[in-house]
Amino acid sequence: MVSISPDGELFTLVNVFTVEPENQQRLCDHLAQVTEDLIRHMPGFVSANFHLGHDGRHVVNYAQWRSEADFRAMHADPRLEEHFAFCRSVSQPRQISCDVARTFRGVGEGGN
Repeated sequence: MVSISPDGELFTLVNVFTVEPENQQRLCDHLAQVTEDLIRHMPGFVSANFHLGHDGRHVVNYAQWRSEADFRAMHADPRLEEHFAFCRSVSQPRQISCDVARTFRGVGEGGN
């Protein structure tokens, strides 16, 4: 389960991939498959969530790792070179590392 909390000590990444509409689902499927087969088994991986922009031109990945060092180790793994090359070939990726500042839930969802 994804835990989004300003009290968490997780390393959070938001990846925004700008794509041509014909590549949106293709990229999302690729990201999901690589995550299922390899990334989720790596040390420090917590979660990944993929979102398709209604405009057909964006895939957004919200990912969490136990630490930035765990994320960097994944990124340096040579088994993922083809994955990153594919992503760059079908999209313009933008990676943003974040700290969770605030979260809110609806009153009907257990929030105040």
